[in-house]
Amino acid sequence: MLNSDILQRNKKRYLAYTHFRKKIFSANLPKDSRIILYVMPWLLSVNRPTLPGYIQEMKKPFRVFGMESDREFAKQEPFFRKVFHIQDDEPLWDPADDGPQIQGIYTIGSVGTISQTSHSDCDLWICIDKNDFRGKALQQLNEKINLLRDWLDTQIRIPVYFFLSDVADIRNCNFGALDYESSGSTQKNVLKEEFYRTSIRIAGKIPFWWVCYHNGAKMDYDRECALLSRGGAQEYLDLGDLQSVGPDEYFGASIWQFNKSLTHPLKSIIKMLQLKMFLESPNEELLCHKLRQAVLSGNDEEDFPDPSIFAMDSVLDYYHNKSPQYYEYMKKLFYLRFDVKLMSGKETLKEKMATPVFEKHLIPSGEVYILNHFDSWSLQQHIKMGKFMFKFLLDIYKDIVRIQEGKTGKVAPQDLTILGRKLSSSLVHKKGKVSVMHLSVDTVQQPTLTIVIDRKAWRISSSEDPSSSFVVSDNLVYALAYIVWNGIYDAAHIRMLPNQTQVTLQEIQNLCRKIREIFGSHNVTGVHFSNFLEEEKISKILFIFSFENLLVNAEINDFCVIYKNNWEELFALRFSSIEQMKAYFEEAGTVSDHTQVHYYLQRTNACYEKMIERAKSKVIWMLKTLPKVEKWPFF
Repeated sequence: MLNSDILQRNKKRYLAYTHFRKKIFSANLPKDSRIILYVMPWLLSVNRPTLPGYIQEMKKPFRVFGMESDREFAKQEPFFRKVFHIQDDEPLWDPADDGPQIQGIYTIGSVGTISQTSHSDCDLWICIDKNDFRGKALQQLNEKINLLRDWLDTQIRIPVYFFLSDVADIRNCNFGALDYESSGSTQKNVLKEEFYRTSIRIAGKIPFWWVCYHNGAKMDYDRECALLSRGGAQEYLDLGDLQSVGPDEYFGASIWQFNKSLTHPLKSIIKMLQLKMFLESPNEELLCHKLRQAVLSGNDEEDFPDPSIFAMDSVLDYYHNKSPQYYEYMKKLFYLRFDVKLMSGKETLKEKMATPVFEKHLIPSGEVYILNHFDSWSLQQHIKMGKFMFKFLLDIYKDIVRIQEGKTGKVAPQDLTILGRKLSSSLVHKKGKVSVMHLSVDTVQQPTLTIVIDRKAWRISSSEDPSSSFVVSDNLVYALAYIVWNGIYDAAHIRMLPNQTQVTLQEIQNLCRKIREIFGSHNVTGVHFSNFLEEEKISKILFIFSFENLLVNAEINDFCVIYKNNWEELFALRFSSIEQMKAYFEEAGTVSDHTQVHYYLQRTNACYEKMIERAKSKVIWMLKTLPKVEKWPFF
């Protein structure tokens, strides 16, 4: 049982730990962190015409619990007055206000840890009891949050996302349905574990879970919470206990991390390793429990564990002997993910905190030097690492599936269908399909490209390294579709070596522009999940006539076609006759009533107007004669 002395000690330690986390956030982003940690909670608690977030019809401003007596916010008063040009001497908020109460505001994720980088965002949980928000109050709170979000977008660099959450829903692990960022049908205790392990209390109540602890003894959380409530304590928030996470939840979270790894491999691969570790060791104590013990059991007011370092150390310790073949590689992944720059001559708080763990899990100095220049790596280097990273991801995924085989539990069948088809879109090879370039990061330096024909094959390489080709094909249209689809085409950075063909650099740029206008670049995350529950169908088609062979008469015998389906797969093929193309489409898949059809013929052709109409008529004839096609909206 928790007595008052234990509770007060735990509270003191937790608040000191929160202050430690805020210091890291402030060191990472001095200006942005001050606005998020102090200005934003204050603006939620006031309603003045001259301030962002003002709602005219609101009678009483909202109240963030305890903020008016929080000394951290009191110290910020001069800053608030300066930023918003407040000249009067009126209090910045009225302690007597009894408007609807916000229970607490918390971050979740990498903010305030060494894993926070320039690409990180900030997720904020605004926790309320919906029973306190009657009438229009809940609508007004949503409106105020949206107004503040728009204001923040103009003031700070870090993207901020608000999640308005009912404390009862958090207590019961109800975190919403499937969407682009969720863990599908299994996001429950996994998310609560992440919240308890990574959250920062910005303002409001202290999560009771964090102080319900004493020397590792098993605590009756519900009983302690009830006793505390009967005693009249108001400063703690009951968000529910967390004893364990089931294997089916780890499995569900793992497969959806794999889903996210298609576009954010470096971030997701680390989460997958952690989830795999718990799947392999189901009786292992939760990381959030271990972190809480490390925080509350210490005595030093300045010595607290960083959640990201704590998790990294645990994962590397586990895999050191478990998977020695990957252990060396995993150290580099963590190093890159945390954007650390050891031995660079400039030690920030991040390097100071990371040094002990990388002394324990040592990376050779020569490799550290290479990793420190990760941002300036060539595209070829990123492709090479990306291939290895995705092989690693597939190996992890196969291990996870093997561990959980036949035990998918609460993972919805439709989620597995979505994932399977989404993975197929990015990984599976098909006839004529434009392959996806797997990179180690989201964005890379754009290379200058050189196009050359080598015998009958078109080769596109980096001008800096002509010996290493990005794509080689006997179909120039396929090669051009490849560089556009993979986002490495830039009209200002493409060259063509002299050759004997009729194709000019200007026509290549014209066609690439057309391809990009119609199809864009590969972005499987931009496809709505419902698309993957439908059967494959063609959504857009571009017919290209005689691109490599300029027409000298009325006969057309060189057809190229680029098409995209509803699963974000792009295909580029070449045919020598309309009959050959028709035979392909009879097996390739259905064309829906909403299919967009486009045509391209070089404008420099002397018979352009005559030839484009003749080519279109042939295509329309072909489409009319395809089986099971009832309606074509472009006739």
